[in-house]
Amino acid sequence: TSRQNLQSFLFAVVLDGRGTLNYSGEHYQLEAGQCFFIDCRTTHSYQSDPQQPWELLWVHFNGCTTEEYYKLFLGQQQPVFQPVSTVKFVSVLQELMRLNSETYADTEVLTSGLLANLLTMLLTVNSISEENDTALQSKLKTVMAHIDANFTADIRLDELAQRFDISKYYLTREFKRAYGETIFQHIISLRINYAKRLLRFTDKSVEEIAALCGFKDQSYFSKQFKKAENVTCLAFRRRWRD
Repeated sequence: TSRQNLQSFLFAVVLDGRGTLNYSGEHYQLEAGQCFFIDCRTTHSYQSDPQQPWELLWVHFNGCTTEEYYKLFLGQQQPVFQPVSTVKFVSVLQELMRLNSETYADTEVLTSGLLANLLTMLLTVNSISEENDTALQSKLKTVMAHIDANFTADIRLDELAQRFDISKYYLTREFKRAYGETIFQHIISLRINYAKRLLRFTDKSVEEIAALCGFKDQSYFSKQFKKAENVTCLAFRRRWRD
């Protein structure tokens, strides 16, 4: 999509996939969890990645004060930015879509209120983004502690993101950057270490141990164990008991 001189502003959240944005002479690569806010009077184009097509949630809007808000926004932020969480942005955009899909007597008033809220959020996004160094590290430690305490449970990325109010894509990337392994790899590692203790110090069957460690499938557990330890579960037990 290539446009210019469109009398509106565009705000979008990348929900999934990847894409590119060319705006004001700059080329941006975007991925899930990122947002962009642009003045559509400026020549711009954006395109979804053919291998990983993006899913966007977006709104075009204008108003007598929007340009002033946008100038303030650019004074402290780039057109493309990465909030710690997109939850609040997505919530506002979904509510705007809901309001404008039907006709209500107060639709215009409610829409104006939501857009004002959105603009305020955009002006304070710096404080959200700049949580990264201190608050993000604290949040990652909290996520890690939660995983360490519940690794035998069925931990899902979506639930972690919702529980800790953080974009799942951002969480995935920053967790690996901080700890050198993915969340999935960390959970598997914890489960395998627990399985090793159970194999050494109990007489429980491999099937029982698999279930206690959070594996629903014994054969999958056995494959993961051998991959990690280069021996089968029973061979590992014999090694420690002989």
